[in-house]
Amino acid sequence: MKRIRVIPILLLAQSGMVKTERFAKPRYLGDPINAVKIFNEKRADELVLLDIEATAKGRIEFDWISDIVSEAFMPIGYGGGISSVEQAAELFKRGVEKIVVNTAAVENPNLISEIAARYGNQAVVASIDVKKNFWKKNRVYTRNGRKEAVADPVTLARACRDAGAGEIILTSIDREGTFGGYDTALLETVASAVDVPVVANGGAGSVDDFKRAVTDGKCSAVAASSMFVFAKKGEGMLISYPSESELQEQFWLRL
Repeated sequence: MKRIRVIPILLLAQSGMVKTERFAKPRYLGDPINAVKIFNEKRADELVLLDIEATAKGRIEFDWISDIVSEAFMPIGYGGGISSVEQAAELFKRGVEKIVVNTAAVENPNLISEIAARYGNQAVVASIDVKKNFWKKNRVYTRNGRKEAVADPVTLARACRDAGAGEIILTSIDREGTFGGYDTALLETVASAVDVPVVANGGAGSVDDFKRAVTDGKCSAVAASSMFVFAKKGEGMLISYPSESELQEQFWLRL
């Protein structure tokens, strides 16, 4: 049986946890520490925290991140506003195990190399956000989906891999928060082009979507946010995570 990682992603903003749809209209959900404690009980493989305001604000809330990480019993990755090795070093001191680089992967690609050289490839993750432009072409967007980059996702994924990123989180902005399933064509295009793990993100609504991300999208791991913080699309907040038996029966054993 092949065991695939299943990773909740928690979005941080407004001094709490939020959830967006297609990177827009963040909905406040409360204290992220409460969610972390539930994911501890559910035995989540790892967590990723993404502060979606940090780049625009030009600062990282180190003490707040430290408070959240101190409650977690699983590995934590953090992204948001990281622009220097010194900031990465401070986050590692606070208990973060993986640095997630998004905007800086385009605007300061040397940062990935610098972090990887000091802490190892496994410690730096490239986060690539993709949206179809007016001509229906997949294009990379940075600054929380607000700025279109020059590179296409395959070119950027290869550049991040070459710079030293040990993993790539690939997010479809068009699918994010919709419960409509991953963009498996996008996933397969990027995952087939690089020899580092690609984590599917954006659109998951069921364990079946996880399976398709691996079998059709060729991904090495899966991530989700709305699926883990809402009961269903359009319904209220409910922190959840599939049980070990559910993942075995509906996911791992079907690969």
